[in-house]
Amino acid sequence: MTVALTRVDFGTAPAPVRIVHLGLGAFHRAHQAWWTGAVDPHNEWGIAAFTGRSPAAAVPLARQDGLFTVIERGAERDTASIVSSIVEAIDGARVDWLAELVASPQTALVTLTVTESGYGTGPNGPLARLVTALDARRSSTGAPIAVVPCDNLAGNGDVARAGILQLAEQRGGALAEWIADRVSFVSTSVDRITPQPTDADRDTAERLTGWADAAAVVTEPFHDWVLSGDFPAGRPEWEAAGARFVADVGPYERRKLWLLNGAHSLLAYAGQLRGHRFVADAIADPVCLEAVLAFWVEARRTLADESLDLDAYCDALLERFENRRMRHQLAQIAADGETKLRLRVVPTARAERAAGREAGGCAVAIAAWIALAGAGVSGGDIRSLVARLDPDLGDDSAFVATVASATARLKESP
Repeated sequence: MTVALTRVDFGTAPAPVRIVHLGLGAFHRAHQAWWTGAVDPHNEWGIAAFTGRSPAAAVPLARQDGLFTVIERGAERDTASIVSSIVEAIDGARVDWLAELVASPQTALVTLTVTESGYGTGPNGPLARLVTALDARRSSTGAPIAVVPCDNLAGNGDVARAGILQLAEQRGGALAEWIADRVSFVSTSVDRITPQPTDADRDTAERLTGWADAAAVVTEPFHDWVLSGDFPAGRPEWEAAGARFVADVGPYERRKLWLLNGAHSLLAYAGQLRGHRFVADAIADPVCLEAVLAFWVEARRTLADESLDLDAYCDALLERFENRRMRHQLAQIAADGETKLRLRVVPTARAERAAGREAGGCAVAIAAWIALAGAGVSGGDIRSLVARLDPDLGDDSAFVATVASATARLKESP
């Protein structure tokens, strides 16, 4: 009988908590937790990970003392490793415990994967919870700390800083001043495709490792992490596993956000319209491939920067998309479409229109979102739907006409 994965049986002791994470999910486990485990041979950087929208993700991890398997799914075969960097898996509603951990002098940084929508300033959202925890740190040691957002937002460190300061100012000027002075906000670009794990993936983890693992995740061999900012209380040596620390993360953020994520969103909507379920199936469809390549032509003009090696990056993206063993569901990517398109497609569309060009590739991405039944778009004509993404584009009658024409074609396409 296969033994369940726990620290007692696996033979590893938990590291002290020095990282607090908000947004426990598959991507965190395949990215930050994997990266930290890969560079911590002396077991010094434990992660306490809090769930986001649902407490469910913490349940199997807690039963396994935070241990989980990362399956790297290449085009030919799978490999697996067991990651031990998460030492606590906690319901995100436990704001009291979050505050106690962030206030601890041994905690050096807070990482975030709360999705794009998690950066709102609602009273019960992830940023509001973090403000409460930062206030506890101010009231205890007052020691500096770094906040490291890892979501697909351009300038994610600046976005997090602005939202947190806005919430802090509502609680009093002293807290906002302390955060501005003592909390560092690091901007990052993160890149590793991580589908929702399935029962088959959990079976694969057991076959490869010999351990029963209810929290296994599957991801691609490719991994990239670019960071810019200060870590006043220290950090793991992530560069030992290939992370890059740069003065300006912006070009890398935009490359990934507009080329990878923008293409993903286009495929999610257009692919489903054409009857596909997975990214690999959609990119193999000549109609979807042509739409992606047209969109990339426009995005690359906006990204023009020789240091980004866009030819190699796009070639690698096509190989990653074509990996049929990565069962990346289009429906998973399509969630929160309005927010994602605003970040992934609108900047290129605006730049193209400002240059006097049609922005037809961007128009197809937006049209596919509008045409896809069940995409969460309801009410209003094409102009008002475009305006929901960007008011200026909604006022651009020529662009709205291009979107309307593309929407009609997509709805008629077999």
